[in-house]
Amino acid sequence: MNVEPSDVISSPRVGVLVVAYNAATTLVKTLDRLPRSFRATVDHVLLSDDASQDDTYAVGLAYRTTTDLPLTVVRHEKNLGYGGNQKAGYAWAMSHGLDVVVLLHGDGQYAPEVIEEVVAPILDGRADAVFGSRMMVRGGALKGGMPLYKFVGNRILSTFQNAMTGARLSEWHSGYRAYRVEALRDLDLDSYTDDFDFDTEIILGLIAAEKRIVEVPIPTYYGDEICYVNGMGYARDVAKDVIRYRAARMGFGHGSTAVDPSAYELKPSAHSSHGRLLEWLRAARPGEVLDVGCSDGRFGALVRAQGHRVHGVDLVKHDHVGERLDSFVEADLNAGLPPEVGTGYDRIVAGDVLEHVIDPAALLTDLATRLTPDGEVLVSIPNFGHWYPRGRTTLGLFDYDTRGPLDQGHVRFFTRRSFERLVRSCGMRVVERDVVGVPVDVLERGGPGGRVADVVRVASRAERGAARAWPTLFGYQLLYRLAPA
Repeated sequence: MNVEPSDVISSPRVGVLVVAYNAATTLVKTLDRLPRSFRATVDHVLLSDDASQDDTYAVGLAYRTTTDLPLTVVRHEKNLGYGGNQKAGYAWAMSHGLDVVVLLHGDGQYAPEVIEEVVAPILDGRADAVFGSRMMVRGGALKGGMPLYKFVGNRILSTFQNAMTGARLSEWHSGYRAYRVEALRDLDLDSYTDDFDFDTEIILGLIAAEKRIVEVPIPTYYGDEICYVNGMGYARDVAKDVIRYRAARMGFGHGSTAVDPSAYELKPSAHSSHGRLLEWLRAARPGEVLDVGCSDGRFGALVRAQGHRVHGVDLVKHDHVGERLDSFVEADLNAGLPPEVGTGYDRIVAGDVLEHVIDPAALLTDLATRLTPDGEVLVSIPNFGHWYPRGRTTLGLFDYDTRGPLDQGHVRFFTRRSFERLVRSCGMRVVERDVVGVPVDVLERGGPGGRVADVVRVASRAERGAARAWPTLFGYQLLYRLAPA
């Protein structure tokens, strides 16, 4: 892997967040085990006592007077929970300008001796997050004293979580972690749980934000520490987290860990709305294309690869959009297209756009005036007549989701009948219509492989068949080629 110079952290400020609860008997030994070379370079150590019922706070204060570590000791008056304690610590790391923060448990379960190996992939630019894994060395976890039932549970849950997310982590349940602080800023940590499944939610957030995750092997150590985790409750919570994540990726439900809202997600499947729009553009002769609501330009880049000249317009200029398109104009589509967008386009693409504007009729009419005499507008819109929004509305459970037909950014909703009525009112006609089903094949992203992939492929074919047979009920998105009447 080539490491870009900007990825390497020069003169890094590395901090350690020590989360502790009733760790009075293990705390000093844990801190003493930090390597001398690391102690000489660490910027700061924050001991965060989560309202312990023993003398953890007093032990930390006493240790501060005798150690060479730059140590700050805090005690929460109210127990914040495992996740809440981490949130407070990461907020502290951000406010103090640290570059890297390492999570260390005060009970000594995770070996402080290897902390430099955990930090290294971030410092040399290979990772945004590093997880210490007890499963990378075959047999190491059991030899280190991990109880058999915990080992089996860890393997079952991690396998399930990988299958649901497309990840390839050897372990999801290690609490030994290092994060690039700037990567943490990109996550909505405040919305995450305060409970023990916080560690799972932060992984889901990192995956959704396309952050680089690296695992390093760590030794397993089980001493006489007290475990405060309810195993069955924890398993239930992490399973719910990943199912909710996967459902949100498919357009059902909501969850802040699921989708990065900064750019609209490219749907590369041939059976997706983007895939069908690309097929229509591939069949057209190369010409001038306007991508309305172009997001970060990834879709436009695929259109350029077909030989078209692609111009984009959107509310926000995302990173690298200028490199992916021939030109870009920053504009609020609610105010219409600005003059600098120009005219004379052979094709205008409005993929998942009209439902986001206050007056879609005005925008669609404006688009028609920017076409060449034989030009077309290619549109995709979510179908509010799909069984999912129909069912939720019928049951009185209407609410907005992270994405899909009930996307929280939608201000207008369309069925096939209402949209085609809108088309006619704008002086346009339907040249061709199409439909796509629920993006079941999103489950294959990351390549879970095996039987999971086989099941996904069968479900995807069934979903496409249902959408073709009954588009107004099973059509997830409606697609149109439109021309001036």
